[in-house]
Amino acid sequence: MNISARNVFEGTVTEIKEGATTAHVIIDVKGLHFTASITNESVEQLHLHVGGKVKVVIKSSDVMVAVE
Repeated sequence: MNISARNVFEGTVTEIKEGATTAHVIIDVKGLHFTASITNESVEQLHLHVGGKVKVVIKSSDVMVAVE
């Protein structure tokens, strides 16, 4: 796989929460957990499953979290 994104991390799928159309895929990367929101169709096409090895690709202009 060749990709222009610089932030690529290898991890393991720890949980898949499927909704009506969208799934949240939780991925462990050296103790850090990333959540990807993708279509259920993508979960099937990528053959994702708990314990599967994947790559997390982060390409984002903004990441925001706030609390008071």
